[in-house]
Amino acid sequence: MDQAFKLTKKLDHIAFIMDGNGRWAKMRGLPRYLGHKEACNRIIEVFNVCREFHIRYLSFYAFSTENWNRPQEEIDHLMDYLELFFQREIDYLDSVGARILVSGDLSRIREKTRKVCLNAMERTEHNSSCYLNVCLNYGGRDEIVRAAKKIATDYQKGLLSLNDLNETSFRRYLWQPLLPDVDLMIRTSGEERLSNFMLYENAYAEFVFTPVKWPDFKRDALIDCLKEYQERNRRFGGLQNES
Repeated sequence: MDQAFKLTKKLDHIAFIMDGNGRWAKMRGLPRYLGHKEACNRIIEVFNVCREFHIRYLSFYAFSTENWNRPQEEIDHLMDYLELFFQREIDYLDSVGARILVSGDLSRIREKTRKVCLNAMERTEHNSSCYLNVCLNYGGRDEIVRAAKKIATDYQKGLLSLNDLNETSFRRYLWQPLLPDVDLMIRTSGEERLSNFMLYENAYAEFVFTPVKWPDFKRDALIDCLKEYQERNRRFGGLQNES
């Protein structure tokens, strides 16, 4: 365990694609859904490590708009474990000042799970020490299309002029306008793609793809990713800091 590592590069927002749960379970001769159950245990561990390094904004890709193509039994287990996570951790998250956010269209989520999510958001809505954003029934393209429709509606109503529309005002139409751009996007399990995740917010993120499967993604694995991020030269399209 690396207790000596110090994060010195600015890092406000990490986004996680929590991949490899099913493969992790299969390697152990377990049903896929038990990989998702173990995956929920990593969320709170990762949250605590990020608090240690004063990283205030965390986004987790819990369920995509494409995940409805999975077997219903697996979907039901995913929702069970999400409910269990909030029931088990909400007291702690609230006590440390975490605000729970949910990005995505909850209208298709089963009622019990939706209520648990809404209750978690309502209970923590006045917290501001850190932010835990759960992306549920979320898709990056869907988010952008949804924003475009809302912009068109406001324009038709005379609430927005074309001159008012810029990158700053566009953000107001995203699922979570208060979240800053992603600084570091981590995907576990060795896959190297975004899979329709936070396409707008990841515009200048640094990507780290680790072979570690999410159920095994513990403190040391996260610190390895932070170390890699710290070595990156973030130029944002410019030439500053080039050696």
